[in-house]
Amino acid sequence: MEMGRKVVYELVAVLDFSNVRKRMSVIVRSPEGKMTLFCKGADIVICERLHPSSDKLMEVTTKHLNEYARDGLRTLVLAYKDLDESYLEGWRKRHYEASIAMEGREEKLDELYEEIEKDMTLLGATAVEDKLQDGVPHTIEQLAEADIKIWVLTGDKQETAENIGYACNMLREDMDEVFVVSANTAEGVQKELQDAREKMCPQAATKPSMKTSRGGLFWLTKTQYLKDEKVDGQYGLIINGSSLAFALEEDLELELLRTVCMCQTVICCRVTPLQKAQVVKVVKKYKQAVTLAIGDGANDVSMIKTAHIGVGISGQEGMQAVLSSDFSFAQFRYLQRLLLVHGRWSYLRMCKFLRYFFIKNFTFTFVHFWYAFFCGYSAQPVYDDWFSTCYNLVYTALPVLALSLFDQDVNGRWSFYYPKLYTPGQQNMYFNKKSFLLCMMQSCYNSLVLFFVPYGALHDTVRQDGREIADYQSFALLLQTCLIIVVNAQMFLDTWYWTGINHFFLWGSMAAYFALTFTMSSNGLFFIFPTMFQFLGTGRNSLNQPNTWLIIFLTCLLCILPVVALRFIFLQTSPTINDKVRYKKRRDEVPAISPRRPATRRVSTRSSYAFSHSQGYGDLVTSQKFLGKKTPRRPLLFGQKDPPLGENQPQLFRTITEESEEQQSP
Repeated sequence: MEMGRKVVYELVAVLDFSNVRKRMSVIVRSPEGKMTLFCKGADIVICERLHPSSDKLMEVTTKHLNEYARDGLRTLVLAYKDLDESYLEGWRKRHYEASIAMEGREEKLDELYEEIEKDMTLLGATAVEDKLQDGVPHTIEQLAEADIKIWVLTGDKQETAENIGYACNMLREDMDEVFVVSANTAEGVQKELQDAREKMCPQAATKPSMKTSRGGLFWLTKTQYLKDEKVDGQYGLIINGSSLAFALEEDLELELLRTVCMCQTVICCRVTPLQKAQVVKVVKKYKQAVTLAIGDGANDVSMIKTAHIGVGISGQEGMQAVLSSDFSFAQFRYLQRLLLVHGRWSYLRMCKFLRYFFIKNFTFTFVHFWYAFFCGYSAQPVYDDWFSTCYNLVYTALPVLALSLFDQDVNGRWSFYYPKLYTPGQQNMYFNKKSFLLCMMQSCYNSLVLFFVPYGALHDTVRQDGREIADYQSFALLLQTCLIIVVNAQMFLDTWYWTGINHFFLWGSMAAYFALTFTMSSNGLFFIFPTMFQFLGTGRNSLNQPNTWLIIFLTCLLCILPVVALRFIFLQTSPTINDKVRYKKRRDEVPAISPRRPATRRVSTRSSYAFSHSQGYGDLVTSQKFLGKKTPRRPLLFGQKDPPLGENQPQLFRTITEESEEQQSP
């Protein structure tokens, strides 16, 4: 529409947008036959391609752009250029030839775009409000309390990125200082990074401190990582794309990473998609950290693919990020549930699964080691062949499966309430070399008790009819029964969250063991397969003796009692944050909702709404809404007067009554 009149333009050519060009142009023909190029893009790109006659207008427009950016608006600059039709015809022919070229197509098209997109006249600028999604500031605050480092990589202007940082509570007024790196040379960038580091940590060494980590097969692979440096205070850093290009060079990347790791908040503005991926690569290369990249557009695809974990947000900017990600959802605020709840649960379950797996299999194997001293190293197995076959397949498979699927130390609401629960997983406290060594020590102790206690007890034991029961098959059956009970008791102690499936798998596995034991030692199977089932009558002859059950009880008690005692001692002397939260969860009961008293109305000769100068409650009354009492702010650490969860608090309402005459406005 032009001056209220509908005008139709013919589209002649489209100069596509790209992340490198940061602009897009169209060529149109007016009804009068006039050819015009219209271009829109980032201000730094359009400004370089304007005619000198637009310099004064660009100065004024730049001021407006800075004002828009400080308000958190996303800006674009518009420009145009009148074209000669004869020149355009030749350009269109070259454009067509470049678009069908088999080699160097992109380079040829870029050259043609650069040729025509110059000496343009400035039209003006646009500003669009890009509102934050609901819950973004709270989500960032939660993740920061969980000791998760959050960096923002955006293509927006520095002022816009800074405004968004304050809106998201990433940048705060109480920070000691927010550094800005905006030099246009490598030397300048290096000096600004060094100055910022000296202010944050004056006693820091000149050269970065590296540590060597071993990995791979037999720990033969050496990898050097950058050590963390402690900083007193809270700092932020903002760096633009041109300075970041110099900082990401090989001789400055350690300088960059060393400085930004001292900061609590890092914002990179005016960055390209390639630079986003390069930042993630640098962190993966020099830090022992797991990186997560989250984005919602095509510009974030390379960053999402580079990170260890990629998360895509489905929105109005297409599905490229979602299709390239490992996880996807519709709102940024769902990230806190992905990490603080499901991510933490998954890591905790995996670690408990590994610990239990090692304990049950090491215990099973170490018993053979002790038995070898008493069988003349003949490689005779201590267990029945069928028991060895069913041990990992039937007797102990399902309980650990239920543990790895359903177990949780605290529920999801308490995980939100105390984000600090996430930090033990970052420090590998649930499973590490120390945990593996403790698993081996516990398995070795269990195997010693499982072998030598039944061996010594059966040495001179007789049945009720006076016959001896100290034979190989009875001894093997006794060891098998004790082993199954001990490993399932260990599973019982390690399970924090019980469901019907956990109970069914645990007790079902125990029942399956005894059912199969009696079935495999029955007369029927022996008569049908005499060479396969050789423990004829062992089950009913051994397990019906009181002495056998006494030995089983003592053996299992000696295996489980030290574990329970040590856990009780550690719980009382050095409880973990998980123990504290579980104790607090049991201690704090949800307060009962007290019966609400009927509202009393004080009589007044006149209505306060009619004569009060303050705004009345008419809109509130007609809206049929209540004023709810706000939930108190969640504490950062534990305290004696911490309120229970907001979800569990009774809902309180304020009764609106008329004021007395003494409180009326004159």
